[in-house]
Amino acid sequence: MLGLDVCEFGGQVLELLWLTMCYRGLMADKKDLPIEEEEDERNLNYKPPVQKSLEEIQELDKDDESLVKYKQTLLGPGPMTTDTSAAVVQVTTLTLLCDEAPEPIVMDLTRDLHALREKSFTLKEGVTYRLKIDFKVNREIVAGLRYHHVTYRKGIKVDKVSYMVGSYGPKAEQYEFLCPADEVPKGLISRGQYQVKSYFIDDDKNVCLQWEWNFDIKKDWDE
Repeated sequence: MLGLDVCEFGGQVLELLWLTMCYRGLMADKKDLPIEEEEDERNLNYKPPVQKSLEEIQELDKDDESLVKYKQTLLGPGPMTTDTSAAVVQVTTLTLLCDEAPEPIVMDLTRDLHALREKSFTLKEGVTYRLKIDFKVNREIVAGLRYHHVTYRKGIKVDKVSYMVGSYGPKAEQYEFLCPADEVPKGLISRGQYQVKSYFIDDDKNVCLQWEWNFDIKKDWDE
């Protein structure tokens, strides 16, 4: 059992690590809320713990074996990178997965984002698809990452979605997040070109990446 001094000394670390590791699970039942409702939930007298650097977190309670193991669960056993040249969150690709598609539709988000606005991807009406997001986290723990996008047709907003991605610690490998399955609208009225504005943000509403892309709903893939 922990002594009183250790509990007091480690309280902030436990709170930060517990919230970070459990954030995704606690919010799982809210990931499909409309953006307005989600914002209401996020504004309910919640005060996030003071953010600490990885160095500060690793130095705290170094002699407490249980806390060291707990931190390693989230941060990994190795030393954390201190490279400041890369962004804390790097979104690398957005992929549209569909079993009926000739091949996955992949957007490389490490290249010129303006080029995505000059092309349009084809989606067959009525098919079911999922969005897959690949990203890296560097140097720091990032809480409450989420993806949302707004879809327009001829300048008029026709749809918006928001998904809670979760909280993650830094590591060399990429993370992968699969959005829930969705269905492409079908019918003559639904066919045509759509514009999408995508955002990847954190719990403090810092925009990790923002980009625009287009797709055409057609009767068939090769139309």
